[in-house]
Amino acid sequence: MSAAAAARRSYPQKENFVKIIEVSARDGLQNEKGVISPATKVELIKRIVETGIRVLEAGAFVSPKWVPQMATTPEVVTKMKVDPNVAYSVLVPNMRGLESLEKLLQSVPASSPPPTDEIALFAAATESFNRANTNCSTEEALDRVLEICERAKPMGLLLRGYISCAGGCPYEGAVDPKKVGDIAKKLIEAGCYEVSIADTIGAATPQVMEAVLNECTRHADANFYAAHCHDTFGTGLTNVLQMVKMGVRSVDSSLGGLGGCPYSPGATGNIDTESVVYALHREGYETGIDLDKAALVGDWISAEIGKPNGSSAGRAIVAKLKMKERKQEAKL
Repeated sequence: MSAAAAARRSYPQKENFVKIIEVSARDGLQNEKGVISPATKVELIKRIVETGIRVLEAGAFVSPKWVPQMATTPEVVTKMKVDPNVAYSVLVPNMRGLESLEKLLQSVPASSPPPTDEIALFAAATESFNRANTNCSTEEALDRVLEICERAKPMGLLLRGYISCAGGCPYEGAVDPKKVGDIAKKLIEAGCYEVSIADTIGAATPQVMEAVLNECTRHADANFYAAHCHDTFGTGLTNVLQMVKMGVRSVDSSLGGLGGCPYSPGATGNIDTESVVYALHREGYETGIDLDKAALVGDWISAEIGKPNGSSAGRAIVAKLKMKERKQEAKL
């Protein structure tokens, strides 16, 4: 087992440490319409690592027809510099994606570190979303995930699960927390070392996420779960903090607030990493992340893809850093 894999299994190393899973390079970019070069993605991953982030999503092995922005994932993961202390995860939604990943890993020289040793899998909590997203029922979606798990474990891959629409569905509205808990149980039994509870449409409130997490913790402790909150209605950060207070020690977030879901009409981006880290630090938690560096990366990638910086905390930090720089220049 790699150092990165061992570190992930041992989280949280301290009670007040919260692991940040940076999703901007995958979830953040996957719905962008403009062309984003592999070189830009590789540079983004490099800059993410320089902030102190130790777990990130590097891409997805998905159909280029449905998610064209991720078509360059094989090129990106083979060109990025692999830090042995960083975990690089890739999304694998089906057996075809896993087979593509397997071929890529087999092509890596034995003397080189593999670009990834972890895959992310997902199933939604509602029938309607599963139909829209993967054209199958919830039961069929789980069967696919379990099949991938069985094939991936002999390959030495770690497994991380996502439960989409845990806090609400764009088609069915409110979601029964027990359904989320039942799916979490199956993912953990299948070998997922962590399950990310995703408020995909950003409609949940702390009360909703508390009810969902309570159902999930009937099957495993809170530190087996991660918070993945979107900020459509401005409740993303409060939902994250509520889940952390309940014992969750992993948070998915995206620099600059990049991201969204093509199957969730009106849903805006993920909660931004800058706001999450700022709030956690102020609440007395540790993340190992340099917030100033993170804010600069969020500002840089937003400009690179031609979007306004979606992080209010990031914008404030960058403005402060620029003012400090101007004052220093004035003294020279």
